[in-house]
Amino acid sequence: MSATASASASASANALLAEPWKALWNNDLSLTDKIIAPDFVAHAAPLTGSGDGTVHGREGLNGWVTGIHTILRDLSFEITVGPIVTDDYLVVRWAAEGTYAGGFPGASQDAEGRPVRFTGTDTLLVKDGLLAEYWANADSLLFVQQLGVRELS
Repeated sequence: MSATASASASASANALLAEPWKALWNNDLSLTDKIIAPDFVAHAAPLTGSGDGTVHGREGLNGWVTGIHTILRDLSFEITVGPIVTDDYLVVRWAAEGTYAGGFPGASQDAEGRPVRFTGTDTLLVKDGLLAEYWANADSLLFVQQLGVRELS
């Protein structure tokens, strides 16, 4: 197989990870062990202004997904652009929407029950057929504005 064909095969395999990645964020945690590397690391700006913005391992990712689904009931992610792939990376643009269920620091008292919509772009490093590292870029300002957050304590 030529180097070009090999890279194309890797990119094609990486593209196949987009749908299960979306399904995982749609709360199908049964996919974590199938598509996430054991030493997975995620990088994201912390929404509450505290913490270092990293998530480690499969359990850390599952906790993150569970947490966002606790705050936003009926949360649903949709891929709007991509997958864009190379032999090492997978990139998708997404849109999400759900209903605020309460529990976010600084949210307005009347925000509960409010529909929330936001977007983002995920850049993922693929190693040995598994998602190994993740850089999240979400429209956090839009997210907190919809909850009526004025300042975080």
